[in-house]
Amino acid sequence: MPKTLPKEYYSMLEEIQAVDFAITELNLYLDTHPEDQDAFKQLTELSEEKQRLLKPFEKKFGSIRADGMDDHWTWSKGPWPWQV
Repeated sequence: MPKTLPKEYYSMLEEIQAVDFAITELNLYLDTHPEDQDAFKQLTELSEEKQRLLKPFEKKFGSIRADGMDDHWTWSKGPWPWQV
């Protein structure tokens, strides 16, 4: 039976995913607009924001990335992405 996760898990994960989506879109945009300094600045800020969001999430719920924590093997103990 799947592990029940608190609502906080989902709200924090949704925030991380929204930032991650914006990062992906900016990366794609910058592929065709490499001179756009505003977009590059936005990408840098969002990358920093993602790291800021990941730290408390991973401390509380474990890593969602294989390289996310000091103990690289704990990521496999949480739910897999398709289980949440």
